[in-house]
Amino acid sequence: MTATERPPVKPLPELMSFLEGLSEPHILFDARYRILAANAAYRQQFNQAQSVVGRRCYEVSHHFSVPCDQAGESCPLAQARESGQRERVMHLHHTAQGEEYINIELTPISNALGKQTYYVEKMEPIRVAQGQPAARSLIGRSPAFQEMLGLVARVAPSMATVLLLGESGTGKELVAQAVHASSTRAHKPLVAVDCASLPENLFESELFGHERGAFTGANTARAGLVESASGGTLFLDEVGDIPLTIQVKLLRLLESGTYRRVGSTELRHADIRVLSATHRDLARMVFQGTFREDLYYRLSTFPIHLPALRERREDLGLLSAALLQRMSPTRALSLSEAALRLLQEQDFPGNVRELRNLLERTSLLCDGDTLGVRHLARALSAGVRRPTFHRDGHALQPAGVVAVTPDPASTLKDAQRAALAQRVKAHSGSRAELAQHLGISPRSLYRKLKGLKGA
Repeated sequence: MTATERPPVKPLPELMSFLEGLSEPHILFDARYRILAANAAYRQQFNQAQSVVGRRCYEVSHHFSVPCDQAGESCPLAQARESGQRERVMHLHHTAQGEEYINIELTPISNALGKQTYYVEKMEPIRVAQGQPAARSLIGRSPAFQEMLGLVARVAPSMATVLLLGESGTGKELVAQAVHASSTRAHKPLVAVDCASLPENLFESELFGHERGAFTGANTARAGLVESASGGTLFLDEVGDIPLTIQVKLLRLLESGTYRRVGSTELRHADIRVLSATHRDLARMVFQGTFREDLYYRLSTFPIHLPALRERREDLGLLSAALLQRMSPTRALSLSEAALRLLQEQDFPGNVRELRNLLERTSLLCDGDTLGVRHLARALSAGVRRPTFHRDGHALQPAGVVAVTPDPASTLKDAQRAALAQRVKAHSGSRAELAQHLGISPRSLYRKLKGLKGA
């Protein structure tokens, strides 16, 4: 405390006693950011080696020498001063366990004159995400990642339907798991429906179930995935692939919470929360008439954009460290600084899934524990060949070759199919093991294999 700074005013003992009795971590501080009290839940959960009373909140949480808003972070105290009401933010805090994402809810307390005197801050760790390499969690520190995670933290405790939007490989299923795990339904099942892999004639039966004799082969009654998710969360992955004939029945489920099994007139009630995800442009599909407008608005109550890997290049170091640890737990693999710089120059149209495959290929080309530029360069050259384009969009052609304007999307898809077919042919284990090696879910592998047969 400086010579000109006034000592903190001691808060009422009733307020101190109230905070101490709360089960969630809380601290109390004044308008000068000085911590006046920290309750037992805070002391236990954050395991501070020394008392935080008398220190500035930003010094303890961020190791900053200035308030958050002066260090490029959102400051709930500054926001509360401006709004005059409670504010919520998400911060990356220093704790005894390392850096952790924390949900912060700050409530200003005013005196008899209406002036904000004290601030009560409630802290809740976000267990599904890390700002450091972790075995199984969402990982990132970039602004784009933190923006997405902040939306997840806000919507998870509610019952709102959530639409996850992002390119293939951005981790939509992981984010859906994070929303479910942070919700009040976390103790109930999360049931995923891979809409892209279900044939139209079986979609309704798989989703809603059927009665005995409802169709040929229905020898017994069977519950659907909606019933399996009772009390929990139903995750509709690749919702843009749902047939139009089923979309109207899904809309009724969302609007009324009711459905009928195939072959039944009995109206059943569904106690579920619905999350959905797609890499498609649903708004364009609505315009084209291939997706119902009313269903689109019902699904997108709370849309969350998942950033592509090229939008969060600063997370590549964290992601790579975590992926290398998962792929080779018996080897202490790491990237050299030069290799990381080369990695950050890549666009990764396949996003995290492509990054994982590239790192696995690189690790197989390296006999030591440090993946260098030469190992990464070899892995890149051995990967899927993509056409190189001029600025005008035309592909470069070798001398003497007749130029043919290719379709970049189909060229890449053909190369990906060829690469997958080669991996399937060389793999001798189970499909679950192959999916794990490829860094995709078994359902995604099933869909890709189905695409190979139809190609």
